[in-house]
Amino acid sequence: MAHFTVTDVASGQFYAFERLSRGAAGLAGAQGDPFQVWLEDWRADGQGPDGTPMRLQARQDDIAIDLILQAGKQPVLQGDQGLSQKSAEVGNASYYYSLTRMPASGSVQTPAGTFAVTGLAWMDREWSTSALAANQIGWDWFALQLDDGSELMYYRLRLRDGSDDPYSKGILVGPDHQLTALARDDVQIDIVERWQSPQGAEYPAKWRLRAPAAGIDLTITPLIPNQELALTVTYWEGAVQVSGSVAGKAVSGNGYVELTGYQNQSAGEVHARGQ
Repeated sequence: MAHFTVTDVASGQFYAFERLSRGAAGLAGAQGDPFQVWLEDWRADGQGPDGTPMRLQARQDDIAIDLILQAGKQPVLQGDQGLSQKSAEVGNASYYYSLTRMPASGSVQTPAGTFAVTGLAWMDREWSTSALAANQIGWDWFALQLDDGSELMYYRLRLRDGSDDPYSKGILVGPDHQLTALARDDVQIDIVERWQSPQGAEYPAKWRLRAPAAGIDLTITPLIPNQELALTVTYWEGAVQVSGSVAGKAVSGNGYVELTGYQNQSAGEVHARGQ
């Protein structure tokens, strides 16, 4: 399965596509040396021993990307040296690393035309043999790149009673790659606004994220409200802008947020998390 999305802020449009295929006849597959992952003509191709530079290509109708990603900062091992525990259940964990600041260049095509682009990419690589625990309903995942050269990753695992799982966690990556681990009790997330999906779910649509001990105080706002993928699995994942402060200094930036499990929640559960 592969998902491909483009957020066109100028037109206020969000495009989301899905493909499913099998490895038979080479329709889809993955290999490590050289690094290649493909599903038909949607592809990620790496060149060097670490998989970079990496070329990303995808096209559906008149929406397309063709991007080259450079390595940028060194990989970040999430959790305990790359092992990220997701609950108290035995085996409910993943191996997880991030490339948090990858210089990117290439082209993006929308109905308005084809545009040369430059910017920063973020790559998360996570694999495991289990999903959520029985009492977990979904997660809110934040990946933020700030203009002081730092990055922030944090995920809150939401429990069915509206509280955050103790295994929620994240990391602040400093400009010089110094790492500050963030536990659940280090971070407070307040929902400032919400958005009602045409599919029936109610999602958070603006947040204030604070981690006082790390000096973090950020406001996170979606670039457009509707970045919901109503595909085989319905979830919200899209581009956001960031403003606030880190260690007393003003920062701004961009990022991505993923929200899962909201399409199956009651309104009471949604509002409980904002208290």
